[in-house]
Amino acid sequence: MSQQHVVTFIGDDRTGLVEQVAKVIEKHGGNWLESQLSHLGGKFAGIILVSLPEEQAENLADALTHLPEGKWSVRVTPTLDSTAQAAANLTIDIIGPDRPGIVREVSAALRDARINILELESLVESAAFTGEPVFKANVVAAMPGDIDRLQLEATLDQIAENMTLEIDIKS
Repeated sequence: MSQQHVVTFIGDDRTGLVEQVAKVIEKHGGNWLESQLSHLGGKFAGIILVSLPEEQAENLADALTHLPEGKWSVRVTPTLDSTAQAAANLTIDIIGPDRPGIVREVSAALRDARINILELESLVESAAFTGEPVFKANVVAAMPGDIDRLQLEATLDQIAENMTLEIDIKS
């Protein structure tokens, strides 16, 4: 019987790697459902949701760990019941001068408001004219219906003011 698993991995980047991972998943009876793959700091990291026969999970992890041309850190984890997934109903865009603590401050405010972060993408790039590092992030979250939107906005506005950020909230 098939069950969904989350495959997480990190290792040295190289051409053809995604194709190799896909072959190994297929060889073990798996079906690639969703993924987020990225090149970060010279490494290639990924999160893949697969449907996989339960008895193949350990074999898949072992096969991915021993892909040719490199050593990988791999984990294959069974998922929870997929009906319990929260629906995204909030998007937050953040931009401003890079500094430590931005993600910590925003994520703490969301936690305190009982808002669940579903996705967070961030990067630091150079500002067009000054070359100064600029932090940019996009947060997709699930906000319970009983949250006081004005209080959330006030809290995030205070963080924005303290850290010289622009924080745009969309629901």
